Amino acid sequence: MKCRQCGFSLEKPGDYCLVCDAGNTDAVVLEAARDRATLTMLGDETVLGETTVTTAPEEGDLEVVELRNFAGLVGDELRRKRPDEVYATGDRNVIRRVRDDTHYTFYRVADDDPVEAVLERQGTEALDVVETAPAEKIGGSHSTLIGGRAGMRAIQTVAGHPHVKKVIPGPIDAGGTGSQSGLRAKVTRADSGGNVRMLLRDGSSVQENRIVTTARDRTLGEVIREDLNDSLTEAGFADSSDGNN
Repeated sequence: MKCRQCGFSLEKPGDYCLVCDAGNTDAVVLEAARDRATLTMLGDETVLGETTVTTAPEEGDLEVVELRNFAGLVGDELRRKRPDEVYATGDRNVIRRVRDDTHYTFYRVADDDPVEAVLERQGTEALDVVETAPAEKIGGSHSTLIGGRAGMRAIQTVAGHPHVKKVIPGPIDAGGTGSQSGLRAKVTRADSGGNVRMLLRDGSSVQENRIVTTARDRTLGEVIREDLNDSLTEAGFADSSDGNN
């Protein structure tokens, strides 16, 4: 493959061009299994190529080093591309390790046909990215959060998403009933303007928090909702209760 900017021959499809300092990959789709990771490079709404990294999973004390090395090899491939966006599906532990190694923001994508799903996204106008620090996105007249430090960690998990403008905590309803132990969180269906709500549950207490996003409509808001719920799941706050209404 040749660089789309200067025509220099690249070693691998989608590599960042060091000659003219230009990117050739718009997005990478990472399909992660415990023993294999496939990265598909996308550019100009087409598939540029793919590469696969494999490992032989270890157990016990050896697993820590083996998994770190596996994530590092996958991260090396991402760094070669310097994509604008990274989408991921598959083994959450592998994805988390690769994300920590590269410090990219990862967007979860459906695993039935992830490449096609991302290609469809590439055809839409990109959402604005909010660079504000998570703590500075939190505001409103209600400053108390249920769950103490856990509640704040859940709020900051959501506020850290690049397409979240603001998180506005709501009043606490302590009159409900709940059988789950520990704090749980779930982001509910987007409204017509693309904004969502996050429900925090801690025992019998429930708090509804408004999340203002950069989405322009319900469809794009639903994409952000899925990302946020995946982030909450990875952070250990998954709520299995029905919160789509």
